[in-house]
Amino acid sequence: MKRITRKFEFDSGHRVMRHESKCRNIHGHRYVAEITVQSEELDELGRVVDFGVLKKVIGSWIDTYLDHCYIANPKDPAISLLVTEDWKFYTMPQCRPNPTAENLAEELGVRSIELLDGTGLEVYSVRLFETPNCWADWGNQNARD
Repeated sequence: MKRITRKFEFDSGHRVMRHESKCRNIHGHRYVAEITVQSEELDELGRVVDFGVLKKVIGSWIDTYLDHCYIANPKDPAISLLVTEDWKFYTMPQCRPNPTAENLAEELGVRSIELLDGTGLEVYSVRLFETPNCWADWGNQNARD
């Protein structure tokens, strides 16, 4: 397998409901996501895929849904204010509701799989930095090595 990784950066706010410390409060991060895709064969130019394809497909999804928004647990009472004020927000799925780095890494992985369906590319992993010193890794259990 041949692999490449594309880095994406975005700014979002969130809070971790029921957190035992200050992260239960609304705050923001400059997230950095490293998304690795793979293919068995290289294209005629010797690439897994042009990096611009990942920017266009995955980057545009990130810009549309996650950049400069509030990432919400579906049970977060702040959602009613966000709706009232017509502020941008993204609601996490019920299966991984709290917008922790771990859950966001998985959400990016699952969404990337959906976005790249039919392209011949396989999402291998996601590394999501919440801060320069703290990150979460997600690996696609269905990916081939």
